[in-house]
Amino acid sequence: MPAVVIVGAQWGDEGKGKATDLLGSRVDYVVKFNGGNNAGHTVVIPQEDGTSEKYALHLLPSGILTPGCIPVIGNGVVVDIGVLFEEIDGLEARGVDTSQLKVSASAHVIPEYNKVLDKVTERFLGSRKIGTTGRGIGPTYADKMNRQGIRIQDLFDEKILTQKVEAALELKNQILTKVYNRRAVTVDEVVEELRSYADRLAPYVTDTTLLLEQAIAGDKIVLLEAGQATMLDVDHGTYPFVTSSSATAGGAATGSGIAPTRIERVIGIVKAYTTRVGEGPFPTELFDDAGDYLRNQGAEFGTTTGRPRRCGWYDSVVARYSARINGVTDFVLTKLDVLTGLETIPVCVAYDVDGVRHDEMPVNQTDFHHAVPVLEELEGWSEDISGARTFEDLPAAAQAYVLRVEELSGSRISVIGVGPGRDQAIVRHDLI
Repeated sequence: MPAVVIVGAQWGDEGKGKATDLLGSRVDYVVKFNGGNNAGHTVVIPQEDGTSEKYALHLLPSGILTPGCIPVIGNGVVVDIGVLFEEIDGLEARGVDTSQLKVSASAHVIPEYNKVLDKVTERFLGSRKIGTTGRGIGPTYADKMNRQGIRIQDLFDEKILTQKVEAALELKNQILTKVYNRRAVTVDEVVEELRSYADRLAPYVTDTTLLLEQAIAGDKIVLLEAGQATMLDVDHGTYPFVTSSSATAGGAATGSGIAPTRIERVIGIVKAYTTRVGEGPFPTELFDDAGDYLRNQGAEFGTTTGRPRRCGWYDSVVARYSARINGVTDFVLTKLDVLTGLETIPVCVAYDVDGVRHDEMPVNQTDFHHAVPVLEELEGWSEDISGARTFEDLPAAAQAYVLRVEELSGSRISVIGVGPGRDQAIVRHDLI
């Protein structure tokens, strides 16, 4: 059975967790292949008594909430082990079984000194800050590329762990003390903290690349779940205002160890409007009452950080770019219900850059930074759509909106989200 990839097709927070959860019991493995606890998924699960349970996941794959599904943290993830166990403990306290979790022995660990460096560096940059979450993600990926990283497997060999920490701190302590006037970090305190997790972590650790290959060969469905999104990808996003990992379909192969030829379907997640957090260009961003309306109606505040998200109209240029970069076969359009009540709904169809129209993503960052959206006004609707379960249940104006966005975005819209609940979705085309 081929693997399926889910990627964010905007700047993140599109509802990837809901899309994963929608596939439910049909998926045998859900793999997180990039990022760390700098992003989150919110999943709402209806209960038998008619109430709902809301889960905010940060490091764990959303498949952790599906009985029978094996959640996997792949080699491309950077792991804050303390946060991992906090999240496991929180789910276990609510009755969620986490015993099936698998963690790659080759995933890199976020040591405390990288969290300190992340925060002080961001403050030092001032107006030139990137907008990181301060969780040590970037410095840990930098260590990985500099061949100074600490991997999960190193925690089980105290001698190797000590050598690696010594090598990393030789330079980092110079930076902390002489540039940022912070205290030096001792090797012993880092080793002691990381080693304290080893016994509890051991049962989860395995060769996940072998595990996943055997699963695919055994006709199991493997879902690869991206953290962050295409426009935050370190190669293809709005650099330097990006994350530190590969958040695209290509990153799914390297971050999981699954061969590219095993991936057959790529599902891109887009909101019916656009949001982003942190710094960086955002052509359709709204600074008026319309932006406040989207933020409040859509509850656009970060799952992990609580930061208010920047909000703007749907950007089809970004969607087409993501469709091309990822090879998107299906789009999931989320939060269509948030647009209910708007008299008209603008959609960005192109950019104007100094009088020149761009129907595709400008080739350089300067042009993108100065891009002014070319907007097309679509008719709004006032009817409550949260109970719609077929495309025909939607008001005519909502149907027209979806069809126009589909036409502009470069791939078919297979699922439409009309609310936060598991069942609040319209399936036009099967995702698997």
